[in-house]
Amino acid sequence: MALLLNELPERVVEWKEALAQQACRWREGVWEAGRLPEVQGRLVLLAERLSKQALARSLQVLDDAGVRVELSAVDVVAGRELASLRLSAWSPELKTALQQVATNWDLACVPALPDAGSPGLVLMDMDSTAIQIECIDEIAALAGVGEEVAAVTRAAMEGALPFSESLRRRVRALAGADAAIIDEVIGRMPLMPGLTELVAGLKAMGWKVAIASGGFVPFARHLQQQLGLDAVFANTLGIENGKLTGEVLGAIVDADAKANILTELAHEHGIPLTQTVAIGDGANDLKMLARAGLGVALHAKPLVQEQAPVCLNRLSLEGVLGLLQAR
Repeated sequence: MALLLNELPERVVEWKEALAQQACRWREGVWEAGRLPEVQGRLVLLAERLSKQALARSLQVLDDAGVRVELSAVDVVAGRELASLRLSAWSPELKTALQQVATNWDLACVPALPDAGSPGLVLMDMDSTAIQIECIDEIAALAGVGEEVAAVTRAAMEGALPFSESLRRRVRALAGADAAIIDEVIGRMPLMPGLTELVAGLKAMGWKVAIASGGFVPFARHLQQQLGLDAVFANTLGIENGKLTGEVLGAIVDADAKANILTELAHEHGIPLTQTVAIGDGANDLKMLARAGLGVALHAKPLVQEQAPVCLNRLSLEGVLGLLQAR
C-alpha cells in the first residue's frame, strides 16, 4: 500500500524491524490500511532523524494501554522525519505516558488534527515564538535598564505576574529612551528557525497566517511585510518628540485578547475553530492555545509545558508544519 514514501526506503526497514519486536497483533494490523473501525485519536512522532526506538517505545505504551493502532505514514516535512499513527483510543493519561518515553523526539497525541486540505488559520505569538528575542528586553538593554525589565519579563512569561501589569511596569522603565532604538532592534531581529518554512507551507495549503503579540506594533508589522502575513495584532508604544513616553496606548493584547482574536479571525474567514492552530511559549498564550483546534507550545516555559495540548521542545516551527501535513 502507498503509506511508505520512496524517500525513506532504508528507514522503513528499520521501522518494520521495530514493529516485529512488538506483539503479533501489531504485526498483523499496523501495516494494513483500514483495520481500525473508528479512529479516536492521532499520534505523530517527529524528530530531525526519527529512530526505530521512538516507534518501539511509543508502540509499547500503546500496547500496554490496549490501544489498537494503524501506521498511516512515514514522511519527511521541512527536512524533518515524522511518523503518523491513527489510534483506537485517546486520553490525557495516554498522552502523558507517551511523553514520559519521548527522550529525543517530539510528539503530538491528540483526539484529532486539523485537515491540511481544508481552509485553516494559524495564529502565532511573536516574541520567543516567531522571533528568537523578547523585543522589550532588547529595547531595555539599549536604554540601559535591561536587567530590571528582563526580570519582569521572566516573571510575566512564567505566570507570576498578570501580563497587563507586567507590561505597563516594563514600558514605564523605558520612559525617555530614544525611539530610534526600535528601528535598531528591528534591524537585527532574528527569525525563529522554521518560521519561513512554516509560513510558506501554510500559504501553499491556502491557510491564513497571523500574529497576536503582547509585544509591539513596529516589530509585528515588519514581520507582516517580510513574510506576507494576513494580519498582525500588537501593542502601541507612546512616542512624543522622538522619545518613548513610558505608556502603552489603547487596549493591551493580553491572554483574553489573543483568544478573542483567534475566534474573530476564524469567524471573519469562515474557518471552524477545529481548523485553527495557535502557537506560543508563555503564560499569556495559554488561553489562545486552549481555544484553538490545535494548541502548540514552542520551547515553552514550565507552566505552559504543563498545560499546553502539544509541546515542541526539540524541533522548532517546522514541527508545526509536520503536524499539519501528517496524513
